[in-house]
Amino acid sequence: MLGTPACKVHTLPSCPTYFLNLFGSCVPRVYMSRISIKRPPAMPYNKASTKNLPYTTLLDIKSQKHGLRHKVFSVNGDTYTGEWQDNKKHGNGTQVWKKSGAIYNGEWKFGKRDGYGTYYVLRPETKKYAKKYDGEWKDGKKHGYGMYIYNNSTVYDGEWRVDLRSGWGRMYYENGDTYEGEWIKDKNHGQGIMYMANRNCYEGTWRDGKKNGSGKFYYCDKGQLYEGFWVDGEAKCGTLSDLERDRAPKPTKYPIPQVHLDSIYYYSHIQLARFFSPLC
Repeated sequence: MLGTPACKVHTLPSCPTYFLNLFGSCVPRVYMSRISIKRPPAMPYNKASTKNLPYTTLLDIKSQKHGLRHKVFSVNGDTYTGEWQDNKKHGNGTQVWKKSGAIYNGEWKFGKRDGYGTYYVLRPETKKYAKKYDGEWKDGKKHGYGMYIYNNSTVYDGEWRVDLRSGWGRMYYENGDTYEGEWIKDKNHGQGIMYMANRNCYEGTWRDGKKNGSGKFYYCDKGQLYEGFWVDGEAKCGTLSDLERDRAPKPTKYPIPQVHLDSIYYYSHIQLARFFSPLC
């Protein structure tokens, strides 16, 4: 029984000399070019020509800032050291303003302060730098969470919206008062607590920087509590009662008496009897 002959696979080399060895000199040279293996052409690379561009445009292209630069001087004397993208400050960098002496060190996005950064000012009396704002920025303005230092005694620590105190925040005032609560457009607005330097405290609703609505005022120095309604910072109606009067540093001379009814049923019967009694 005859078996199937084994097939042997030959791998043809890419060089045309294989055919010369196989057929000898009977292969004309003209066919050698036809059987030569041609490689695919390389991908085309079109480079923009700058031959016909004006000289000023060529200078502008060469001066485009991109990536990290050591220091760039502006015409007005300001300096910037940091990262660039498309000829704009983008990334981390430090800006120094010559006229005011202020310094910003932080993140930039397309030429504006954006991200986290710290702003310093130069104090003329001491010629030393002091931190003014430390926090988040957006489109060149304070936006997000940050701390702004007005002076050594006045500090705001909280949320910002478009350069204004908005959201939740804590404000330390120069006179010793402290406000903790909600803000809208640089004013106390919403729910908040004002701790005063004399230990008194107001807890309640605010509107446009004033006490408005329901609230409680704790007279901790006198040991009294006022609960009521406020309009534009003035108490309109409410109740005043003693609260830890014995522990107050300056209690009132006389305590507020407690008013109560001995028997509500007794007084209700009297009122009913007067209502239904015949007229004289």
